[in-house]
Amino acid sequence: MAKIREKKVPMPEQPPEERIKNFKEVPLGYTPEMAMEEASRCLQCKPRKGKEFPPCVEGCPVNVDIPGFIKAIKEGRFDDAIRIIKDKNSLPAITGRVCPYENQCEGACTLGKKNEPVGIGRLERFAADYERTRGLIIPEKPTPNGKKVAIIGSGPAGLTAAADLAKKGYDVTVFEALHEAGGVLVYGIPEFRLPKEIVKAEVEYIRSLGVKIMTDVVVGKTVTLEELLKEYDAIFIGTGAGLPNFMNIPGENLNGIYSANEFLTRLNLMRAYDFPNYDTPIKVGERVAVIGGGNVAMDCARWARRLGKKVYIVYRRTEAEMPARKEEIERAKEEGVEFLLLTAPTRYIGNEKGWVKQMECIKFELGEPDASGRRRPVPIKGSEFIMDIDTVVVAIGQSPNPLVPQTTPRLKTTKWGTIEVDEELRTSLEKVWAGGDIVRGDSTVILAMGDGRKASLSIDKYLSGNDKTWRTVTQ
Repeated sequence: MAKIREKKVPMPEQPPEERIKNFKEVPLGYTPEMAMEEASRCLQCKPRKGKEFPPCVEGCPVNVDIPGFIKAIKEGRFDDAIRIIKDKNSLPAITGRVCPYENQCEGACTLGKKNEPVGIGRLERFAADYERTRGLIIPEKPTPNGKKVAIIGSGPAGLTAAADLAKKGYDVTVFEALHEAGGVLVYGIPEFRLPKEIVKAEVEYIRSLGVKIMTDVVVGKTVTLEELLKEYDAIFIGTGAGLPNFMNIPGENLNGIYSANEFLTRLNLMRAYDFPNYDTPIKVGERVAVIGGGNVAMDCARWARRLGKKVYIVYRRTEAEMPARKEEIERAKEEGVEFLLLTAPTRYIGNEKGWVKQMECIKFELGEPDASGRRRPVPIKGSEFIMDIDTVVVAIGQSPNPLVPQTTPRLKTTKWGTIEVDEELRTSLEKVWAGGDIVRGDSTVILAMGDGRKASLSIDKYLSGNDKTWRTVTQ
């Protein structure tokens, strides 16, 4: 038996000195030969005792048959690979790029105990990209069952639920508040990490299943949830976490201080980076501070570098506690982003015209772990300092979108503003399910997709008459 390669097959990517001058995708993807070589590293593990799936599949929120599609790639059966993936995951070109697989499928990979795990995300991306270049494989449409389902929100949770239900014969309509479908996939993730053409192709695949997508419809304003209940047999709410969080420190209302949500939306969806070709400018100064240590903070910082700015990540813990993916942190460093760790702003100082010009910060040391398991940052008395800054992006997380709950009094929510659901994602309103960030709070694309899939199974069970009760958290 040939010795298994210890490390993943490297993926080609743009060098840092080139990529900070453009908005193109950084990793370039595997060739067929690279993909087959990487797939040959898979051990084809069986389920462990008492488990339904192999370890990698157990680690996948949507339970893709990972050994199956990797075996198909190893044997050069690329069309079979994408069919296997799409049996459980309707957005593989997206998850192959932005899924935190190092903490999920790859984190559970048996090979990873002694060597680098199999590059499952890279192989999923390869299969999806291979299909897109050859033309999407559209499954045969099932016989319509006469039942109608409304999906509120076209983010990863909503699109997944829509696709799974359409494949079962439901008449599905997705309602999206913005002018493009995709939710956080289009407004929140930069082009260099997830190209818009990839999202559009995945959305077109969802449409090809028979799903109708209605844009510029703000549920809670254009139409209410109660009105939709009169027309549809079931509703899934996947409105995400679009309400930005701020630190509530002095000077935070100065001009030049943005939420990450506004910053990324203007740059991504409104193409402010291409002014004046698109008349949606966003003023970005020469010295930019991004507050936070998650993937969104890295996205904002790397965007600002591509605009030619001096950029700092300001984070109150150390790099070891950063929730961002390691590869995103490394890429930010490669691109010239400076990291001010164990540091946080305490106030902003503006000029006579109301624009931020300086930021006062304080240094921290790490104390005992807090509820998140990370060591709690403790401020160091007398360590305050001031730095010159003319743009600030606050990327410290987001809260659930409040519009649907606020306009639907019968819908029960938690003290954090998330929608209450039971184990099958059923809400306090009969015929209404919810999932993704509106239930979890600020989370990941793949966990939202897992919720969409779970809700679709529950909706199908209910509408097919196999579950006639409505057991919710309120009963």
